[in-house]
Amino acid sequence: MAFLPHHRPKKLSLGPLEAEILGIVWKLKIVTVKNVHDFILQDPDRELAYTSVTTVLRRLTQKGWLKCSKKGRAFSWQALVSYEQAQAIQSYEKLNHFLAISNPDVVASFADSLDTASLEQLEAIAERLQTIRSQREEQT
Repeated sequence: MAFLPHHRPKKLSLGPLEAEILGIVWKLKIVTVKNVHDFILQDPDRELAYTSVTTVLRRLTQKGWLKCSKKGRAFSWQALVSYEQAQAIQSYEKLNHFLAISNPDVVASFADSLDTASLEQLEAIAERLQTIRSQREEQT
């Protein structure tokens, strides 16, 4: 289970190329511009300028998704959060947004319309929340 990391990117929204390149970084762990460019160009139907990869890596760094390291004249990038952590952050943000714009009747109606598997997941979540709250109370 992925828990919310302490580090959160400054901007969660990603364009299609940013998301693709972030996926490549997650796959390769530590990358250079050349690694990413070569990875994308493995598809013979793709064209992408080397400088575009550089721009996107810098943009992902500014948004807080990647960190850049310099060794000599070479730059490399790696992700600051894992794929699983990113999924948890994005799910958390979506749930908070849904709860912020919905009144309790809308949320209850939504929950009531879920299928059996989803209801079982909600019950498991409720049980997990109760366990976490009980543990928290025991620690105080």
